[in-house]
Amino acid sequence: MAEAAATATVTKVFQLPEGSGPHDVAPAPDGKIWYTAQRQGALGILDPDTGAVRQVPLGPESAPHGVIQGPDGAAWITDGGQNAIVRYDPKTEKIDVWKLPEGTGYTNLNTGAFDGDGIHWFTGQNGIYGRIDPKTGAMEIFKDPEGRGPYGIDAAPSGDVYYVSLAGSHLARIDRQTGEATIIEPPVADAGTRRVWADSQDNLWISGWKSGELYRYTPASGEWKSWKLPGDAPKAYAVYVDDRDIVWVSDFGANATLAFDPAAESWTSFPGSGPEANVRQILGRPGEVFLPESGTDRLMIVYTGTR
Repeated sequence: MAEAAATATVTKVFQLPEGSGPHDVAPAPDGKIWYTAQRQGALGILDPDTGAVRQVPLGPESAPHGVIQGPDGAAWITDGGQNAIVRYDPKTEKIDVWKLPEGTGYTNLNTGAFDGDGIHWFTGQNGIYGRIDPKTGAMEIFKDPEGRGPYGIDAAPSGDVYYVSLAGSHLARIDRQTGEATIIEPPVADAGTRRVWADSQDNLWISGWKSGELYRYTPASGEWKSWKLPGDAPKAYAVYVDDRDIVWVSDFGANATLAFDPAAESWTSFPGSGPEANVRQILGRPGEVFLPESGTDRLMIVYTGTR
């Protein structure tokens, strides 16, 4: 695997609608790519074969943050503007909106993940995380033990769900039965843990926004390991692990996205397509890594040659 990241050298850049501010991104089941047009209240759909782009409005006051593909093949969106979980069916183009329970208040919804039982979990930076059962629409909201900050969330291959708190600077494991969150403290205080992603071995990779470090936590042993991003003033934002277990991290400080090879402990840099590209989330599918540039209204695809 030592040369895996280095072989990922083919890139293609797509221009998206001006002012769309693509925030998060996800693969669609038909070869297309979804992105959240946060500034325009829409779900964007890019066809990378033709370059065609269209945007689907999600509702009044919509400001979508996260998007993932669910087990049902639909787009599941955390919509901070509507304070709701939104589902878009690509076959029928039907949009379902589940508002958070009355009395919850504004939660600043962030990102979502599906656990091993098919339940959708989500985070809100104002101190909450929650779950919704796609079959019934039943929703529950829980409070983070330390208050504000729940941000990135992901499900490991084991089916377990973990989230990180940006303001609280911690990792948390969710008990899928009770909904209770157990705090796991990182090795550096006030690291600004922003995003989390699991690799194929259930290791959790975490970006340190304030520390400029990449962390790996191994649930089986409780061991932490960290690597400082290269450069003088790194700002680690997004993190994603591809099908080769190469770890991708967006660095606002360097205006680049870095591919980290854990076996060789080496970095490969992919500069933004323009100044202050600001890649806020990374996702992909085998052979492709998606980099939505919120600062340039573009989406870059890195082709890794593993398709």
